[in-house]
Amino acid sequence: MWIYGLPYPAGAFLVPYFVCLVLTAVPSFFLEVALGQYACKGGIGVWKMIPIFKGVGIASMVMVFFSNVYYIIVVAWIFFYLFASFTSDLPWQYCDNDWNTDQCREPGSNGTLNGSFRTPVSEYWERRVLDVSTGLADVGSVRPELALCLLLGWVVVFFVTWRGIHQSGKIIWCTALFPYVILVVLLVRGVTLPGATLGLQFYVTPQWEKLLEPQVWIAAGTQVFYTFGIGFGSVIALGSYNKFNHNFFRDSMVLCVINPLTSIVAGVVIFSVLGHLAHLTNQQVGDVFRSGPGLAFLAYPEVVAKMPAAPVWSVLFFLMLLVVGIDSQFCTAESLIAGLIDVWPVLNRNRPYVTLFFCTLQFLLGLSMVTQGGIYLFQLVDSYAVSGMTLLFIVFFQTVAISWFYGSSKFASNVKEMIGYKPNWFFRAGWAVFVPFFCITIFISSIIRYKPPVYARTYFYPWWGEMMGWFMALISMMMIPAYCRLLPPHCYGASH
Repeated sequence: MWIYGLPYPAGAFLVPYFVCLVLTAVPSFFLEVALGQYACKGGIGVWKMIPIFKGVGIASMVMVFFSNVYYIIVVAWIFFYLFASFTSDLPWQYCDNDWNTDQCREPGSNGTLNGSFRTPVSEYWERRVLDVSTGLADVGSVRPELALCLLLGWVVVFFVTWRGIHQSGKIIWCTALFPYVILVVLLVRGVTLPGATLGLQFYVTPQWEKLLEPQVWIAAGTQVFYTFGIGFGSVIALGSYNKFNHNFFRDSMVLCVINPLTSIVAGVVIFSVLGHLAHLTNQQVGDVFRSGPGLAFLAYPEVVAKMPAAPVWSVLFFLMLLVVGIDSQFCTAESLIAGLIDVWPVLNRNRPYVTLFFCTLQFLLGLSMVTQGGIYLFQLVDSYAVSGMTLLFIVFFQTVAISWFYGSSKFASNVKEMIGYKPNWFFRAGWAVFVPFFCITIFISSIIRYKPPVYARTYFYPWWGEMMGWFMALISMMMIPAYCRLLPPHCYGASH
């Protein structure tokens, strides 16, 4: 969901996002739901249709494992902010706390802040929440409060997924619908703030010159896949729980409309608040915009701190983020367990213990990201192991396997067996042409335009840190050619 942070200002991002949405995300989402429903299997089991490409499913599971470890760290941060919001004065409002430095200045207290001063919001994030160390080599100690928040996140995930996410329908419905209630409340509050129109104008004004920048298209393409959960195996796993003749086409189209509409509304909430912040600080909206986690943990809290009844709005905002984040974690956790059960069906008899084992394992690995140096490892995983480059590589082979090797016409006939009619030319063209072309083009562009990750614009990773990142990325990507190499030749053409 965009509420976590846009990679680019919306004026530069909306047009590429919706082009990629129509031409790639919609056909890919339909394909994954159909795969899961037809095979009644998760992300690995579906590849019995084309055994030589089973490595695609394994690659997805490896990436999902990394994603589970890293994504819930964001949930831990949200828990931290949510608990901190239950107070009369938000702890990031003022500069009189133990963690504040002499450089801390409250905006508006002594004129405009310059580069030598820091806001209480930024110091709360870096010195209270993260307690950031000097670099990747300086791991430091585990942050106890963040570790407890991380543990709480995994406890919730375990109790929802231990029987299978399809058995927890009421919980999923609540976590899916509840954020919309809060989003409407935040929407009404946001658009009524002074200066909100500044942000909304910035939001809807296209920056046509940005369309010529490949990096914007790379960001839009990868973001749209993340938004729909494509390539992670979670959509396939959820589709496998449908009845064979369920009209998934209807459901898929509804979701493909609701998802971008939700993003649009979330964008209105975000940019109305950014407009208010620009109004308060006498800056341009583009100057207060922050990409990535900075939007959720720096920009929005800074505005909330200036509102009447600030703790109430802070609780609502972080509660919405929490429900959205934990709901996504349910799906990826289910994807991993379903994939493992595909490979070893005997595990299904001991599913609660298998779920407990993997939740515990991923929690223990996640502790490395709630250390003082954890944010550096977090960004490394984000930039490599679960990067858009890795995701596009997997989606390319997934689509090519079905459309070119299994055959678009044959797969369309399989769809007809389920819903009574074949998908039209748009979907078949998407599988055979649009999605593969887009994925390989953006993947190559990402390689050509590769830049090493930089934390907070000041910390450059050491060479061994970059090597660690590339190793994590290659672990998943190399599963595809490795499985092809190891599979006996007589199994290449099997499909059933």
